[in-house]
Amino acid sequence: MSVTYLNGYPAETVQQVEALLQTNKLGPWLLKKYPQGHGLRDDRALFAYVQELKQEYLKGAQQLSKVIYDNKLQVVKNALGTHTTISRVQGSQLKAKREIRIAALFKDTPLEFLRMITVHELAHLREREHDKNFYKLCCYLEPDYHQLEFEVRVYLSYLDRSDVRLWG
Repeated sequence: MSVTYLNGYPAETVQQVEALLQTNKLGPWLLKKYPQGHGLRDDRALFAYVQELKQEYLKGAQQLSKVIYDNKLQVVKNALGTHTTISRVQGSQLKAKREIRIAALFKDTPLEFLRMITVHELAHLREREHDKNFYKLCCYLEPDYHQLEFEVRVYLSYLDRSDVRLWG
């Protein structure tokens, strides 16, 4: 069996996660490290949370018109969240609206996992491409960004095998 969400990580790391999966110890490990979910269950609470992060770290970035949990995002296609710009003509002006959509599975995760996804999508307000500057901005917004990204991938690997959510 392969751990698809961990492609690109060192073989030794992937083998350790695989061993935890096979011995049913990965779920308990995650629960010990992150004992509870965040409680931001609806779109209004999510929007407020994202706006607070944006205000603290990205004051000059474009305003967000919508931040929602999206049941249609398919984690299988590596879409944990999306950012979009919708442009519309209003009179003689072109108006742009920025939206962030977070996969609904993040309603039932620790705040750290939600923060990692949120930081990733907020970073796209300034940096479009997944390049060095993008990840530098992610680490500015969340110093543990890379570790949290890895642990989210570990959790997705757990879900892939067990289909039992740990929080919520």
